[in-house]
Amino acid sequence: MPYVNIKITNEQVTPEKKEQLIQGVTQLLVDVLNKNPETTVVVIDEVDTDNWGIGGKSVTNRRKEEK
Repeated sequence: MPYVNIKITNEQVTPEKKEQLIQGVTQLLVDVLNKNPETTVVVIDEVDTDNWGIGGKSVTNRRKEEK
């Protein structure tokens, strides 16, 4: 039973886009590893940009600096 955990920044990703991610990842596991889609688990965690750091800075601050 495959378990896939997708972590994305919390930036109003629509339920439709999340559904596309779940379907796409499930299909990828079917195509590449011949896994059963009925037992494939996909979890999406949304992380606030204040809690996601890259290069020693939060995504929130990096984006402020880019503007």
